Amino acid sequence: MKLKKAPPPVSEINVTPMVDVMLVVLIIFMVITPMLSKSIPVDKALTRNPITMPDADKEDAVIVAITKSGQTFLSPGLQRIEATELAPKVKDLLQNRASKMVYINADARAKYQVVEEVVDNLRAGSVDEVGLLTEQTLDQGRLQKIMKSNGGGL
Repeated sequence: MKLKKAPPPVSEINVTPMVDVMLVVLIIFMVITPMLSKSIPVDKALTRNPITMPDADKEDAVIVAITKSGQTFLSPGLQRIEATELAPKVKDLLQNRASKMVYINADARAKYQVVEEVVDNLRAGSVDEVGLLTEQTLDQGRLQKIMKSNGGGL
């Protein structure tokens, strides 16, 4: 009886399991990434002709968020803070910066009194430039013009 000869060893790497693992990791990151929001969710006020403020999107921008319920948060760091404590904290944040702009990201349904109190406390902290973050509304004419120029889609 003859013994069968063992097949020669395979010298190629089987990449199928590695590709499977990488696809699973990619899907996990795609699902988790939207959950890693670095800001407080607020429904911004709608405006027709907003001024773009690209510096507000920077990582180190000083942003004061005001929620519908009147809670105040200070970024960077996203820490909850009382409006009366804003002046010294913002003054410390702006101390060594070239831009002294502070952005207010207020919910459209927040009480005006809370927003006014935040602005007053920022002014007390030597802030001269305050930017109000809003969202642009699109009237029907402008919306149709944009859709036509983009081939029917936004």
